[in-house]
Amino acid sequence: MDALDTRLQELRHWLEATLGLSGYVLTPASEDASFRRYFRVEGAARPRIVMDAPPDQEDCGPFVRIAGLLADAGLHVPEVLAQDLPRGFLLLTDLGSRHYLEALGEDEAADRLYRAAIDALVHMQAGVDPAAAQLPDYDATLLRQELELFRRWYLEHHLGLLAADPRLHSLDECFEVLVASALEQPRVFVHRDYHSRNLMVCDDMPRGSPGVLDFQGALGGPLTYDLVSLLRDCYIEWSAEQVAQWVQYYVEQARARGLPVDAVDGRFQRWFDLMGAQRHLKATGIFARLKHRDGKPGYLQDIPRTLGYVRTVATTYPELDGLHRLLLEVEAMG
Repeated sequence: MDALDTRLQELRHWLEATLGLSGYVLTPASEDASFRRYFRVEGAARPRIVMDAPPDQEDCGPFVRIAGLLADAGLHVPEVLAQDLPRGFLLLTDLGSRHYLEALGEDEAADRLYRAAIDALVHMQAGVDPAAAQLPDYDATLLRQELELFRRWYLEHHLGLLAADPRLHSLDECFEVLVASALEQPRVFVHRDYHSRNLMVCDDMPRGSPGVLDFQGALGGPLTYDLVSLLRDCYIEWSAEQVAQWVQYYVEQARARGLPVDAVDGRFQRWFDLMGAQRHLKATGIFARLKHRDGKPGYLQDIPRTLGYVRTVATTYPELDGLHRLLLEVEAMG
């Protein structure tokens, strides 16, 4: 860690002068795609996590509020032990260092872990009413803004296509198909980043319930958003047959909790597929932005997998044929 890191110096002063900690060591706890960073506080007391979120870039308030909502609903989330919101510091309980992504390669681990994650997701959706919690709505404006990240940062900035390029003409129509599908879904609590890097293996929890992280962007939105984030993960891919089994398990558990999953004529599958396309186009744009704006090129390696999901969906739904043709044309440019 840089000796001239003034934020780190402020953080240490807060831990020592305000919270009275001593005899500890700070070590990086995880990487983050945002401006937040996390350190593990090790030493005399039990390990803790401290979040550093520069207030001119990040707001810790939503994290504190959503952590309370999820804890009250019975989810396993970090407890906020101390906070300094004006300076952007939080001291949290430590849920461990073993992410789902690290554990999924073990024999027979995937099915057990994913079923536990689906159970937690259903519990979260059934237990937190986004309207009562006054969460912002995942509305048409936000959905379109996210899709524009793909156009601006991946197609134009990363691949160098001009905004007037005729190959981009089909995007608006395809984007509207994705937005309309998202908006017609039942509204539930949406974590927005419910995937293998934000779920912690916590074997000591009942039924192996995962630790849930990075929920501060939660909204009220489409029923399938978090499910597709989990099962069509940007960082690890499963066979279509395996995904279908987990989707069916979700439907069974959600129906038992009274969630509105009984769409007719295969509409739930359509919602799931098109929601994934929206999310993965957004993610592709974000990965390109992380490289070109934030100097974090590591996420570029995840774009082929992420766009692969979109290509599969676009071949299935004729109304996305323009998107499919565009992806085929630019594939060699990526």
